[in-house]
Amino acid sequence: MSNHSSVRIHIKVIPGATRTGIEWLGDKLKIKVNAPPEKGRANEAVIALLAAKLGIAASAITIVAGHGCALKILEIHAMTLAQLRQAIA
Repeated sequence: MSNHSSVRIHIKVIPGATRTGIEWLGDKLKIKVNAPPEKGRANEAVIALLAAKLGIAASAITIVAGHGCALKILEIHAMTLAQLRQAIA
């Protein structure tokens, strides 16, 4: 794969939500997941939901900061910010 670009994005996670969803909140993503915030379940759900929405492998998404917090920084490999914004419009 020749595309070595990646993008870092700040996200706000809402665990235990009744409905899942992804939306822009200014320059951050707000991601709602059903999973509870325990034993990394919400983090796994965030990665799975985002990967499915973007049509990429979950392994292409890494949590680089905020593992135990609602505010996190994700790194998404092989994608630019423009591609991310277009995918989540």
